[in-house]
Amino acid sequence: MSSPDEPKKSEGCEREERVLSYWKEKSIFDKTLKKPAPKGNWVFYDGPPYATGMPHFGHILPTTLKDVFPRYKTMNGYRVERRWGWDCHGLPIENLVEKELGLKNKKDIEEYGIANFNKKARESVFTYVKEWKEIIPRLGRFADMDNDYRTMDTSFMESVWWTFKSLFDKGLVYEGFKVMYFCPHCGTSLSNAEVAMGGYKDITDISAFVTFKLKESFKGHDDVAILAWTTTPWTLPGNAAIAVNPELDYVLVETENKKLILAKARLEAFKHEHKILEEFKGSDLNGVSYSPIFSY
Repeated sequence: MSSPDEPKKSEGCEREERVLSYWKEKSIFDKTLKKPAPKGNWVFYDGPPYATGMPHFGHILPTTLKDVFPRYKTMNGYRVERRWGWDCHGLPIENLVEKELGLKNKKDIEEYGIANFNKKARESVFTYVKEWKEIIPRLGRFADMDNDYRTMDTSFMESVWWTFKSLFDKGLVYEGFKVMYFCPHCGTSLSNAEVAMGGYKDITDISAFVTFKLKESFKGHDDVAILAWTTTPWTLPGNAAIAVNPELDYVLVETENKKLILAKARLEAFKHEHKILEEFKGSDLNGVSYSPIFSY
């Protein structure tokens, strides 16, 4: 029996709980999977969440969309299996275990033992499963959370390798080079999502101004270079193109015996004496070629 001081639930909240109770009692989700599906299966691949933390807004909004589309397709004659999954790989679980064991770097993990570390990680993956299984149904989402899959299961990993081999056999896999984030602590490359795990903070970053010499004359002028600005100078060895705004005004200026192309709006910040030789739109730069600043 609730106490007099306990706040009363809103009518909306009570209505939601009645609906959820009815769905559970009548096995509504199960019936949507067993009903006739004249249009066949509509396959739904859901990127699974980590079970190493509590659900938050970043999960709640996408999970709503992941429920809307399968419901719509189900009502239009498709069968949509919605098997829940858990992402067990990556830095979230590793960071959790490192903090728990007091490990500071990759060398500490190696001394602790890779096999021991992996065993501990597997044991720690499902810390918040109970909370997830309460919150996801409470949001009204239909999902089979009892017959779940885990990315650390051998069957899942083998399916990934099978998919990769199929792509390879079709000639769709190639080897290339790409500038990647690298973590000196982990000794591994990082994805964008992993870089963002630590949050954001405002910093004063380094930047560089670089000139790219054109291979041919531009509007009748020889020895012309494009002036570009970057906050990621370490990507310059792999530079392949320069982005320009086709609608923006650009100028060709002569300064200190150099001819440079830059945005007209940046002239106010240009500290050198200069003479404007030409004014034009960024679209005039489409297809212009320049020499790489590194020979490789």
